[in-house]
Amino acid sequence: MEGYKVSIRECSKDLTARERIAMKDLGEAIKLDEAITEDKKIVIYPEGYAILDIHNEKSDNPDYVNYVVFDKDGQKFVTGSESFWTSYRDIKDEMEGEAESWGITAYKLPSKKYTGKDFITCSIL
Repeated sequence: MEGYKVSIRECSKDLTARERIAMKDLGEAIKLDEAITEDKKIVIYPEGYAILDIHNEKSDNPDYVNYVVFDKDGQKFVTGSESFWTSYRDIKDEMEGEAESWGITAYKLPSKKYTGKDFITCSIL
């Protein structure tokens, strides 16, 4: 697609060429912003993550970041939410090197800053 480019800024593991192509393809990724509702949380047992830099000339904001968390089955979960990413990164960093298995629950909370808006975050299971 002309005017659209995805590059991998950071990934938790080394990727083959095939895996890099697949990581940048978000067509089948679960979009946390859409999948999480007031009644539905998303449970993820992360295998790793990637940070994608996206340039899309047709977007209101042509340059943005997507955060991808993938599980052992290869399912990708994607969001642009900084609050989710901060929470996920804190959990991941604390659990790094631990033998105990872990997962996260992604959910929305009401924003204190913007009335009527929600933000995405996560907690450890």
